[in-house]
Amino acid sequence: MSQIDLLVKNGRIIDPANGVDTVADIAVNDGMIISIGNNIQLQAKETFDATGCLVTPGLIDCHVHCYQYSTPLGINPDEQCLSRGVTTIVDGGSAGSSTFEGLRKYVADHSKTRVLAFLHIAQHGLAASGCTSGAPGGELDSLNVVSVDECSKCVVENRDLIVGIKVRLSDSIANDGKNEHEAYRRALLASERAGVPLMVHHTMSTVKTQVGPDDSTELGCPRDLRPGDLYTHTFHPYRSCIVDEETLAIYPDVIRAKERGVLFDVGHGQGSFGWTVAEICARSNFYPDTISTDLHTGNHRGPVYDLPTVMSKFLHLGMPLSDVIRAVTSTPAKAIGLGNVIGSLTHGKEADITVLKIHDGQFPMEDSQSQVRVLDKLLKPVTVWRAGVAYPITEPNPFPNRQAMNLNSREWDNIRVRDDVRPRIQ
Repeated sequence: MSQIDLLVKNGRIIDPANGVDTVADIAVNDGMIISIGNNIQLQAKETFDATGCLVTPGLIDCHVHCYQYSTPLGINPDEQCLSRGVTTIVDGGSAGSSTFEGLRKYVADHSKTRVLAFLHIAQHGLAASGCTSGAPGGELDSLNVVSVDECSKCVVENRDLIVGIKVRLSDSIANDGKNEHEAYRRALLASERAGVPLMVHHTMSTVKTQVGPDDSTELGCPRDLRPGDLYTHTFHPYRSCIVDEETLAIYPDVIRAKERGVLFDVGHGQGSFGWTVAEICARSNFYPDTISTDLHTGNHRGPVYDLPTVMSKFLHLGMPLSDVIRAVTSTPAKAIGLGNVIGSLTHGKEADITVLKIHDGQFPMEDSQSQVRVLDKLLKPVTVWRAGVAYPITEPNPFPNRQAMNLNSREWDNIRVRDDVRPRIQ
């Protein structure tokens, strides 16, 4: 071979899927990884010196909302994800069986980012539904649109893009909670029938986080999730939190669910990450299996910003760097059934590669209700290749966003597990 397309040299390669953490080179040609090793001697059209940087598999964000212009929450995948080092995203239920073809035709087919989807159990998805606090009404107000048959049929017909099913359990979007249990039951049935995992949003819900001995016949969440299902918004501080408000201990049903293989996902969102909750969990070594943003129009300018920022928060919480990288590469890849396709740096696989740099300093960083911690390390993307093609990196601006912090701090009075002192925005 006279000349290859790309040679990434001297970076610290962290590839949990292959058990690799070493300084080495990666050779890429025709969009594929052709070699990984020390001091590769090949001529390349492009050589990138990654000295002092982390080189990882292309980042995977397994919870975003990208049905742009067709749903209130939809962001642009390439502008908000690929430009921040994320090569694969999974839309978290923006589309249902009646609206999925639009997500495929107008978003997935036109994006450089690899776009996959959790299909909403409600046929119209999130076509007119926003966040679940503040405004009543939502996609589960009528069970007429919650069809097991239509949902599972759509999954089977679109397995190239649909990797799971999504349901949101919050009383304000389910006829004041009257429809939550039945919608949950149908979502469990649809995912079982289609042979895909279920992702559950569980906040401010009538479905109990901890099911008592007298309620053994009642559905619980996460108690009734199965191995491989995903519990998102794990660290939210509202009612239905995974932490007991009185004892500040993680509920036993949550611990047991994790032990049997339920995956706990971050899903940071505009309201679903609280420093206080996350710190309680970290003290018990309860870290997420997958780190995701729940990126949407209400949070991409803060408090989420992007996936590397959310990763930095868990690095601050004490989660080992290799586990942070695992939670945005190999674990989400396996969770959506694509562990043999994405999530690793492997000879013969498509060259989805992210380069990150750890910046040292003092970085005040807010949670969803503007409680602040000062991070001493911040992960930032340096460059990204999707299938061997380089794309420009952008940075959030402003960062941090004081306007968003002021807006989000208004929610502090409504959260259940929180700091002792109200946040004050400088």
